[in-house]
Amino acid sequence: MSTPPDDTLDELIGRLEAAAAQLRSGELSPDVAATLVEDCAALATQASAELEQRARAEAALEHPGQARLL
Repeated sequence: MSTPPDDTLDELIGRLEAAAAQLRSGELSPDVAATLVEDCAALATQASAELEQRARAEAALEHPGQARLL
């Protein structure tokens, strides 16, 4: 069973917030911090893709009362 879209984005946000808290703590070694920053970049890419998918799905919907432009 796949994760519902809202849960997917919420999970990504939670993971980014947790990583930010770890980075702000100042308790990580430089190597661990660098790896965590790379992980954050990957998470941000996933979140961006999720938002793009949602925007495309919303744009594809027919909205009553709105004419389609050519």
